[in-house]
Amino acid sequence: MTGTLQQATPDEAVKRPGRWLALSVLVFAVLLVAVDATVLGLATPYISEDLEPSGTQLLWIGDVYSFVIAGLLVSMGSLGDRIGRKRVLLVGATAFGAISVLNAYATTPEMMIAARALLGVAGATLMPATLALIRNLFHDPRERSLAVGIWGATASAGTAVGPIVGGFLLEHFWWGSVFLINLPVMAVLVVVGVRTLPESRNPNPGPWDLAGVALSLVGVIGLVYAVKEAAAHGLTRTTAGAALLGAAALYGFVRRQLTLPVPLLDMRLFRNRGFSGAVLADLLTVLGLSGLVFFLSQYLQLVQGRSPLEAGLAELPAAVGAVAAGLLAGHAARRFSVRAVVSGGLAAIGLALAALTVIDESTGYPLLGASLLVVGVGAGFSFTVTADVILSSVPKEEAGSASAVSETAYELGAALGIAVLGSIVTGVYRGFPSPPGTPAGAHESLGGAVEAASGLPAATARELLASARGAFVDGLTNAAGVGAAVLLATAAAAWFMLRGQRLDSRP
Repeated sequence: MTGTLQQATPDEAVKRPGRWLALSVLVFAVLLVAVDATVLGLATPYISEDLEPSGTQLLWIGDVYSFVIAGLLVSMGSLGDRIGRKRVLLVGATAFGAISVLNAYATTPEMMIAARALLGVAGATLMPATLALIRNLFHDPRERSLAVGIWGATASAGTAVGPIVGGFLLEHFWWGSVFLINLPVMAVLVVVGVRTLPESRNPNPGPWDLAGVALSLVGVIGLVYAVKEAAAHGLTRTTAGAALLGAAALYGFVRRQLTLPVPLLDMRLFRNRGFSGAVLADLLTVLGLSGLVFFLSQYLQLVQGRSPLEAGLAELPAAVGAVAAGLLAGHAARRFSVRAVVSGGLAAIGLALAALTVIDESTGYPLLGASLLVVGVGAGFSFTVTADVILSSVPKEEAGSASAVSETAYELGAALGIAVLGSIVTGVYRGFPSPPGTPAGAHESLGGAVEAASGLPAATARELLASARGAFVDGLTNAAGVGAAVLLATAAAAWFMLRGQRLDSRP
């Protein structure tokens, strides 16, 4: 790595003209993905009412996007290293905008799931390319830390912009409008990116390993599907078969990558304890957070009766905390230590989730807002520093593959979080006692219960909603407790795995 960096020390390489304008284009891509991920939570009650998905279909709508992204990130990161990261980014952004239209006009649950899966294919091209281009734009480590901080802060800002803009759209238009907001962002990204982004690729990339692409996709999706189904329905023959298929495919992928002269993913990177610790921290942090956040929007709307815009504004403290912490993270890690900042951030998230185990239907906003602020600060510190560690662990020629590992951990954690923690919420919810005459759909989701109540006598409707909301909150607090345990355990593991790790301070 040192030799690679030393070759890039001339002023024009270390201080590339136009690098900050190019960064602004890259953060548009991050904003595109972050906004899309967060608006779905607010739109879920409307999608439930309009498309009438089952509880399982609703979870698939929520997490199939992350499943597909997780399965393809390594392949797309490697593709960018080979044919050009700018090219992959711009083609992916164009496809992302076009497929967003298909999401907006979905008419059945099956069509919505398929559209979200296709959006995942396009999304898989965006995130590795943005981080890899940052690695190649900013050779000065301190500038790169700031750039990564801005990148992470923009992703966090997207979590605020998404609910607020989405809430406004949902109050004035139909739920499909939350996907159409991707179109103007995509247009700006492509038009400006063509002019400002430099092309970069690995000068000696080797052939693209199509067999490895297939193995990684089958392996990740197989294992995540097995976890999801086992959490929802217990261990079945189908679940066991999917788990075995996924594990066998991933084993074959690893063995194949170790034998190829130029692999899709250099598995030897994981021998670096700092790299492995950063990846593990990303994976388990998102696992602990994502399932809870997915259902928190439903809590704010369907339990506490907030409008979509009010729910979006209520979640704003998390984004504010993450933006502030992301911009300060690199400085904090150099002044103190990588492990102190990462472990401290993870512990803060864990304690905030633990505080949410005491909420009920009438919990006031001060507790919710304070918890979300602490979650945002902890995530901002942790994610920014781990991304910097991962990027600085590899030569710039392999930045796409390394970025893909970071993003795979993120997306895989999101998929597993929605699957596992979401299944906890759904499992507790489904068993709630209901009055006679309650439609079966009321037990599939809280949105289904609200819709069913609208067609029942007033007294029966009140009884149904009180029971359903109570069960939903019970499921949410159970999931928060599991998430808190995961985050606190991850904080302890990161303290040991990141021992001695430092952010690079050399040009």
